[in-house]
Amino acid sequence: MSQKCDVLIVGGGPAGLAAAIALRMQGADVLLADAIKPPIDKACGEGLMPDAHRDLAALGVTCEPAEGSAFRGIRFVNWTDGEPVSVSADFAAGEGVGMRRTVLHARLVERALDAGVRLQWKTHVALGSGVSLNSEPCRYRYLVGADGQSSRVRTWAGLDGGRLISKRFGFRRHYRIPPASHYVEVHWCALGQAYVTPVAPNEICVAVVTRHSATRMQRVIDAIPFLRERLAPIEASTRERGALTTTRRLWRVVKGNVALIGDASGSVDAVTGEGLAISFRQAGLLSHSLHNGSLESYAAEHEKTLQMPRRMARALLLMDAYPSVRNLAMRVLAREPKLFHGLLQVHMGEMNLPGFLLRNRPRLMSRLASSDIRASDKERASA
Repeated sequence: MSQKCDVLIVGGGPAGLAAAIALRMQGADVLLADAIKPPIDKACGEGLMPDAHRDLAALGVTCEPAEGSAFRGIRFVNWTDGEPVSVSADFAAGEGVGMRRTVLHARLVERALDAGVRLQWKTHVALGSGVSLNSEPCRYRYLVGADGQSSRVRTWAGLDGGRLISKRFGFRRHYRIPPASHYVEVHWCALGQAYVTPVAPNEICVAVVTRHSATRMQRVIDAIPFLRERLAPIEASTRERGALTTTRRLWRVVKGNVALIGDASGSVDAVTGEGLAISFRQAGLLSHSLHNGSLESYAAEHEKTLQMPRRMARALLLMDAYPSVRNLAMRVLAREPKLFHGLLQVHMGEMNLPGFLLRNRPRLMSRLASSDIRASDKERASA
């Protein structure tokens, strides 16, 4: 016996489920297989930016207010230049929502089932001369690899060629305490960043990202006075989870009738907060491409979904590596909060980068001319 479908998706995380829903909405017969059983969790910041929130709504995924907590913008706080320096900006359009990853996954699963996606959990996918699910051959027109950074589909299809640009280490815990603000707060220190996201009226998610493989979550929290004092009396409500976060560029994401999506197709560092939004955009692009009868337009347009997030990741990782750059950038942004608001609009795709630079060049040049941006030899050696 064998199974057959129009599209077989390997990987049942948010990227795979979003692709399955989008394809089903275009009328495809979709079969999704994953080795584990929901809910599928992952160490992440759990914040959905407004663009990701809108993309979810377009897929028909509704998130009830009681299942998460809205946030209205982003706040950066720098703790490595004497007194803390902070700057914040509200989103120009819409709100973000903080939501437990397991809750988001449950909503995506429900929507996939409602749309008619066939879901096979606890299923072993064997990749050889053909593809089998729990030893049963599967016939398909297209195969989609949505199986994450260490994608087996990518290796099997011969699409591993590319470049690893950065690799850092992430950790996450939850604390039952009311959020301190209506923002996602990004606290910068010498060891890395701590992201504080409201996920409920009385609960926050704290995610830490660091370049140092030997550094653990509590050490980063202890390096940030505000978090150290606020969290010290409180026991974490969930155990610590860890994961790698990478910036990876692949030369190709399509070969024959095989396509990659999500982290399997290339990734950006978690510092951008755009991982889920990128996956949802790719899901829409993939569904339109297959609706037109081929993977050609997906192959041609995929790189565009990662271009701006990679540029932002490059700038933010420079701030992470060089304290003098971080200190200068934060001083400039704190004095000119309109610049931070404009950069947030660029990040959200609401303003293009050339337009932002043209509009703000005089202000940027004036502020930068009054400061020294050069990192010391010692900083460069330690980065």
